Amino acid sequence: MLVLSRKRGEEILIGDDIRISIVSIEGDRVRIGIDAPEKLEILRGELLDETRAMNRQAAHVPSLTLDELKKIIDKK
Repeated sequence: MLVLSRKRGEEILIGDDIRISIVSIEGDRVRIGIDAPEKLEILRGELLDETRAMNRQAAHVPSLTLDELKKIIDKK
């Protein structure tokens, strides 16, 4: 991993078409701007990790037979 120090207003360039700008720094929060081609998907890491965990959890839900499902529906 490359670690760089930047000040507000400074930029990081990745290749020819991705530009990351430091927009502001307030306490322990840094706001960044990303200028990249629209076709490039940009995701927040913590949201991707959370989605993957939820998908793994959903994949482990036991399946129900039609009779079991009918009993659950009839109770409501």
